[in-house]
This record gives sequence, C-alpha cells and structure tokens, in this order.
Amino acid sequence: MSKDSNLDQLCVNTIRTLSMDAVQAANSGHPGMPMGMADAAYVLWTKFLKHNPESPRWFDRDRFILSAGHGSMLLYSLLHLTGYDLSLKELKNFRQLGSITPGHPEFGMTPGVETTTGPLGQGFGTGVGMAMAERFMAETFNKDDFDVVDHYVYGIVSDGDLMEGISHESASMAGHLKLDKLIYLYDSNKISIDGSTDLAFTDNTKKRFEAYGWDVQQIDGHNHTEIEEAIRNAQQTDTPSLIECKTTIGFGSPNKEGTADSHGAPLGEDEIKLTKEKLGWEYSEPFFIPDEALSHMRKAVEAGSKAESEWIELLKEYEKVYPVDSVGFKSFVGREMPENWEEILPNFEADSKGMATRKASGAVLNELADHIFNLVGGSADLTGSNKTDMDGKGIYQPGNYKGRNIHYGVREHAMGAAMNGMALHGGIIPFGGTFLVFSDYVKPSIRIAALSKIPSIFVFTHDSIGLGEDGPTHQPIEHLASMRATPNVNVFRPADANETAYCWKAAVENDEGPSLLVLTRQNLPTLDRNKYGSVSGVEKGAYILKEASNKNPELLILSTGSEVEIALSAAEELEKKEISTRVVSMPSWELFEAQPQSYRDEVLPPKVKSRISIEAGSEMGWHKWVGSEGAVIGLNRFGESAPYEEVYEHLGLTAEKVVEKGVELKG
Repeated sequence: MSKDSNLDQLCVNTIRTLSMDAVQAANSGHPGMPMGMADAAYVLWTKFLKHNPESPRWFDRDRFILSAGHGSMLLYSLLHLTGYDLSLKELKNFRQLGSITPGHPEFGMTPGVETTTGPLGQGFGTGVGMAMAERFMAETFNKDDFDVVDHYVYGIVSDGDLMEGISHESASMAGHLKLDKLIYLYDSNKISIDGSTDLAFTDNTKKRFEAYGWDVQQIDGHNHTEIEEAIRNAQQTDTPSLIECKTTIGFGSPNKEGTADSHGAPLGEDEIKLTKEKLGWEYSEPFFIPDEALSHMRKAVEAGSKAESEWIELLKEYEKVYPVDSVGFKSFVGREMPENWEEILPNFEADSKGMATRKASGAVLNELADHIFNLVGGSADLTGSNKTDMDGKGIYQPGNYKGRNIHYGVREHAMGAAMNGMALHGGIIPFGGTFLVFSDYVKPSIRIAALSKIPSIFVFTHDSIGLGEDGPTHQPIEHLASMRATPNVNVFRPADANETAYCWKAAVENDEGPSLLVLTRQNLPTLDRNKYGSVSGVEKGAYILKEASNKNPELLILSTGSEVEIALSAAEELEKKEISTRVVSMPSWELFEAQPQSYRDEVLPPKVKSRISIEAGSEMGWHKWVGSEGAVIGLNRFGESAPYEEVYEHLGLTAEKVVEKGVELKG
C-alpha cells in the first residue's frame, strides 16, 4: 500500500472511530452507516466537494445532504475534521442536551448542515429542490464568460430513503427535469432495522432509476478508485445520477458488521476494542485524531478559501461587465423585498358578489410576480384550480430553467420538499399549491420547514365544506387545527380579496418559517373598507373588522375566511336585538399571538366574556380565544356532497345559528 493510500485509510478509519466512539459515549445512535459509508464520504469530501469550512454559507458552494440522517456522526465527523466550527467537545456531547450535535442533523444548528434530515426521504426530495434552484440561478445569471453559479448537489441516501414514497415522486420529477448537477451516493448495504432488506425491499433499483431518467452506476463502496471514477462519470452526464455503493454496514466490526445489530445501537466497549484492532487502529484513547489525518483533512480550509476568493473576484468582474445582472443577482441572493408595497398590492373595489379568495390570490400573485423576479412556483397538477400560474413567466423545464412556473405533477410531497430545497439553496422565493385536504400529503415537508424555519409558501385552496359537491373526501375539517398546532407555521385564512393581498405580503416577507395561505373555492364579498376596519390590520393577525354600534361591545364574534361574512350578517341582527356586537377577523392566529398584550386586549377586551367563534373546520383551538364562557361553532364531523349553500345550512354554519348563540349568551 502506498503512502497516500495509507493516509487515506487512516483518515477513513478516523471517521469510523469518531463515529463509533460518539455513539458509545451517548449510549445511543447509529454507528453502522457511518462505518460503512466512510470510504465514499471521504473520497467525495476530499476530492470533489467545493466548500469553505470558514464560510459555510458561501453561495456557490456545493451542497451536501445526508438524507440518511440517522448516520449523523458521519457528517459531524467530516465537519469537524475539515475545519468547520464544530469542536471535538461537541462530538463528545453527541445527542446531549445543549449540544449542536443532535441525533439527526438540523439546519441552523450545526455549521455546515445544509438541511434537516432524519425522516427518511426528506433529504432526497430537498436535494432535488436545491438542484432545481441551482439550474434556475445559473440560467438566469450566467453568461458565456461568467459562470457565477456553478455547483453540484451531492447526497448520501439509504435503502430506507429509497423505500419511502417521497423518493419515488422526487426521483421521477428530477429525471423529468434532467437535473444533471444532482449526484446521489446510495448506501446499498442490504440491511434495515428489521434485518435484511430482502424482507421488504426487492426492487431492481438500477432499472427503477434508469426508468426515471437517471444515470446509474454500481460500484464497490469501499474501493476508492471506483468511487472517484464513478463521481467523475456522474459529473459528465446530462441527467441526475445515482451511484449505488455496495457497502458493509458496521464495516470493521468482527461480530456485528453486515448485520442489523450495528444499525441503531452502540457497538459496546468490547466490540469497539475488537473493531479498532481489526482496522489496525493503534490508539486506545476514545475520540483520538491522528495529527496526519487532521492535517490532511484540514486542507479543505485553504482550498475552500481559495475557491471562494476566486469566485468573489469573478463576481467583481461580472459586476463591471454586467452591472444590471449583478444587482439582480445580489437581490435574489439577499432575498430583498420591495419597498413600494402599496403600489404593488392590488386594491379590490367593494363588491357584494366579490370573488373566491383563490381567484384573488391569483391576481395578487401575478402582480407580485411582475415585481419580485425570483418568485417561483406552481402546483401539484392543479394550476387552474389553485390559480398559481404566473402569466408570461415561462415554464420551468429542460431548455428553460429560468421559467418561473413549475409543473410539479401529482406529487404533493415531492413539491413540498423541493420548495424547502429551493428556499434553503437561496436565490428563490418558492411557492406551491394544492387543495387544503391534500396538505396531509405534504405535511412532513411542512413540519421540516417549520422545524428549520424555512420560508416556503404553501397555497392551499378549496379550504372547507364550501367546495360543495366534491363531498367529504375533498372537504377539509381537521386540517386548519393540525397546521395551527405546528410550531413556527404561519397560517393565513383571508376573508376577502383585500385580506388575501395582505396575507400574500405577510407570507412573502416572512423568512422565519413556512406560510400557509388557505383559500376558498366559492365567492366571498369584497368588503367595503369605508364601512369596515382597515385591511392593514391583517398584518397584525387579527383586527376589529366591525365595531359595536356604541363602541362598547357586549359580545365578540371571532371568525376567519368565508365565515366572516356570516359573522357580519349575524352582528347586524344582534344589533337589532340591542346586543352591542364587535366582529373580529382573525386571518392569522400566529401573527396575532406575536402582538403585544396591549394590542390583543384592545381587539379582544378581557372584560368581554361573551364570545362566539365560527369557522368551517374543527372546533379545536378556538376555546383559547372564546374562553370558558364563550361558544364555538365549527365542525366535529365530516362534510356532505351537495351545493355548498345547502351544506352550510345542513351543518349549522349560519348567521341564524350565531344569532341564536349570541342571544343565549346574553340571556
């Protein structure tokens, strides 16, 4: 074995021993995958990955995703060894309270972690979105003599990732789009938690991915020459690439390699000792890093600094030759927002017939698209229904990656993960649409966006029993409650066209997590703002829409979306009965909760205990706002198939019902 080969093996074994030692110290974790994929990861990180450990957010870096997030110690070992701000102490505190080395990688916590992974398949789909963003930015800004955007998205995926349905959706979409800068290393170790993957997974992975339009190679995942050649070959293709690395889980463990025993539990002190002996590891001290290995892998710092410096110089020249494009590029990357919102947002005239908020959303979206040039998105094959098409902005597809309309196909989960990937990559403000009832199909991606504070924008139309004849299969009931229960999510349910415009503004400005726009199929009156409260109140989440006649309310009616019209009608009748009634529109509970207590008390005076809420969805959560003495009118059952007016009447979501409750509360 040559000197270089000896050094390579020393580095690989350093990764393995750090991983097994950390899992042992934590007394929990997954040592097998890091031990098995150490060779492939080492070759990728030392010979191919373009990154700067001292500048983890450098825009033109390659992105690396550990989709098999349970093998997090592989990533943490690589980050520490290559010079990221991740100390050895943090590796020793793996999975401990307060550490930045959690059991599964989390974006925003650990420098160098590009996305949160752990739920299998999420990283796979997120990487597809990153590759989509790279192609969009490259085609939008690159010139013949200036490749200001030119990087790859690499990932390590597992058998489990490929079993998950999201990988099927995402792989199909990536192949269709010919995302040639996407390269995944597949850890094909044939072991799952239950035992051999043959128990449940006998797909012909090669044929499957070739059918999706991917280039597929099969190699020995422990042979460095084969790994290097495969990655070089993948870089030359005009399709996404899957490199199936045949590996041995728990590589080096005399009694546990190649078995499920090494997947998700510490090896044990005795087995670690035997493993280190088998690997030729001469050091008995846990977490030992040989100087030669550290010095070799820390070359990434100098190489990364050089690469970024060269890119910065390229960008300076680009700015001189293409000043307008340079301004645009910096605006995209910096996620700069317009300053002239009042000129951009459409103002809808009062109209008793009005329009569906999905239609209003489409109008607002098209206005925004003319001013926010990196607003990119589409729908899961419901473009016409979701009103998510941007006129004249082109279709994102091979040959036109700067097109801004994305046809996701019937792939809700892949859409959500791709949106997260685009937002994480940077340069794009992504949105995607489907029916609210199908938010269940995209919920895992929404949850990842919430956990990681990813500013994806989800457009959910057909938001209630108001869609009528399609019936209970398509009428969402529990979905609003589910979304509102998720931390870091902003849910917006506007009551008319102008509220919709301000909800879009709030969603685009929100960079601290996902925003969910919940929109109607049926028409809603466009409210007369000379008569009712200013629509700017939307930005505070809830506001006084109609004040009580004597400005001293005895009763509060709280509502969102399509039921605000019902609340206003009820308030008129209650006033006739000499019950002074205030109507509060609450398009975003989350924004309202973020307001000072003084404002919340102004809108919902604590002394007013008589309160009614009405919303065409689950009653869950409303008791927080109406209190123990109030009444909640909602749905705790599924809907019906009929014209929507009849469904509302049949299920008791009427002004008459609100009036009845109001009289009862004040009786």
